Amino acid sequence: MASTPYSSSSSMKLLLFMVPLIIIAGLVSVLGPNPSNWILIQNPPLSWTSQNVVAVDFHHSLFNQSSTPPISIQPIIDQQLGNKDKENLNGSQIVPNNTNSMNESHILQEKQNLPRKFSILDRTEAGLLQARAAIRKAKNGNQTQDIDYVPTGPMYHNPNSFHRSYLEMEKQFKVYVYEEGELPVFHNGPCKNIYSIEGNFIHTIEMNDQFRTKDPEKAHVFFLPFSVAMMVQFVYIRDTHDFGPIKKTVKDYINVVSEKYPFWNRSLGADHFMLACHDWGPETSKAVPNLFKNSIRALCNANTSEAFKPTKDVSIPEINLRFGTTHGYLGGPSPSKRSLLAFYAGGLHGPIRPILLEHWENKDEDIQVHKYLPKGVSYYDMLRKSKFCLCPSGYEVASPRVVEAIYTGCVPVLISDHYVPPFNDVLNWKSFSVEVSVKDIPNLKKILTSISPRQYIRMQRRVGNIRKHFEVNSPPKRFDVFHMILHSIWLRRLNFRVQDDQ
Repeated sequence: MASTPYSSSSSMKLLLFMVPLIIIAGLVSVLGPNPSNWILIQNPPLSWTSQNVVAVDFHHSLFNQSSTPPISIQPIIDQQLGNKDKENLNGSQIVPNNTNSMNESHILQEKQNLPRKFSILDRTEAGLLQARAAIRKAKNGNQTQDIDYVPTGPMYHNPNSFHRSYLEMEKQFKVYVYEEGELPVFHNGPCKNIYSIEGNFIHTIEMNDQFRTKDPEKAHVFFLPFSVAMMVQFVYIRDTHDFGPIKKTVKDYINVVSEKYPFWNRSLGADHFMLACHDWGPETSKAVPNLFKNSIRALCNANTSEAFKPTKDVSIPEINLRFGTTHGYLGGPSPSKRSLLAFYAGGLHGPIRPILLEHWENKDEDIQVHKYLPKGVSYYDMLRKSKFCLCPSGYEVASPRVVEAIYTGCVPVLISDHYVPPFNDVLNWKSFSVEVSVKDIPNLKKILTSISPRQYIRMQRRVGNIRKHFEVNSPPKRFDVFHMILHSIWLRRLNFRVQDDQ
């Protein structure tokens, strides 16, 4: 029998009435009778630089045990890794909640067994969470074996954590290098002189198959491949003292990559990094506010009085490769063959060195301080004859003398204020160097002679042990300066999480 309009209308009304009841009945059977108890487990509240970045300040507490982080990573690990019942990397979850203040608009509308597809970024961040957990676990665990090198001893804040972090870096860390930009300012840098680290790093990372990725979606960090030293040579107008052309170059470059790719705007630059050894590196970073405020700045001029932030920025060593290699620079005699207490030679560069020369030039045979070395006297021979090598800051806090001392087995004496030594999050500088404030320069001999022969021998041996972390190799070798710079950047990347817009 054919249906009437009345019967069709009744069937439709019945169907519209039954469907909501069936859905509600299904939810009640899973979650209980109170709708206000249904919420979606979400990530912790967003903070710091943008709506898509979560600060966790992880590495600073891990390697520098004397500090207390403002935000602990442990609750995040407990929530997302430690409790298997609450972990679901393949879908969202609905869980009961006893709070009755939830508005019905917050009720989750999808079924528990309906997975949410996670992005590549979600999976990348999940891998970083696992790395954080592994590093924390290693802090008080057994030493991991390694065919090349196992960090041990007081030269490290925590050798177990450092080693595990390094291995995790080797396992998963990926860097995307923007291909935009033209020579000689971009993708190029000096490989000789005191700014050699700029060119060496740029060339090494661009040729590296292990850490460089050509897929930006899989990158943990993004490298801005400009050289400040090259911009000073080719963009800066000599003797003008005008940073404008350099800053405009950097600003234009970031505008290009931010318009072409989504990654800079996604994190407001927090997962991007620049590297500069030139004194003007910090000033150059001010060209873009988010580059200065949010990005990882790997700088030789690591001066906390000039807004260098150790929890965000990276201190890198200034290495003077006069001929482009370390050949002839490495190695020195044992402590028993070092007859000179301390040595320095250098011009009046900056405010500290005149004070050093005023108090010690030609004043004491044990402390050889020279503005200019006498003819026929080798600078490196003097380094190898000395127990302690004086490393005063110039106009900027960094000095190539620190690495020169380490290369020759001389215990470095850091004479500076506000300087963060390279790789300070991993290396315990107090175990193999001496730090002297500017006001204590008149007491220099008293400070150095108060170090017992036994303690000096230990310090000198430790200098030899950590030398590998400052060596420049081509191709690079594990734990050398290239890998240590990458590791410092890796640690800063562990310090926050980036999220997609939801």
